[in-house]
Amino acid sequence: MTNPQQSRIILFDGVCNFCSASVQFVIKRDSKQTFQFCALQSNVGKQLLEQQGLQNYALQNNHLSSMILLEPEKALTKSSAALTIAKYLDWPWPLLYGFIIVPRMIRDAVYDFIGKRRYQWFGKRDSCWIPPPAQRKRFLDHNSSDNNNIEVNNE
Repeated sequence: MTNPQQSRIILFDGVCNFCSASVQFVIKRDSKQTFQFCALQSNVGKQLLEQQGLQNYALQNNHLSSMILLEPEKALTKSSAALTIAKYLDWPWPLLYGFIIVPRMIRDAVYDFIGKRRYQWFGKRDSCWIPPPAQRKRFLDHNSSDNNNIEVNNE
């Protein structure tokens, strides 16, 4: 596993059933282990958001508004994050990246439509989803030795 400075990190709403299912979907189709994961609600997630200047963006109207993809050079949100994640998954999922040509305003409107209804459609947990032991090494908030000084350089 690469260190956090060089990896792609998916920050997700850890209590959202749809978001947790999406993470599980990615894990099953990420044979190269391109991604690491972190719940937005965790201390590590909050630290990463703060380092990126995204803490206010991620929490809007008292709910988490977007999945965030931290890449070595930049942070992506909403539909741009989702499509970029698809680009790195096993075949045929990279084909979805073709939708990046759709104007962002339209893509993000669809993303927001689903995002605003995800709790009522898919439910919500009382606490963050805990990955099975075999997958925990890919979760920054479950690797206590990795939590001390996590920095992602997105200049």
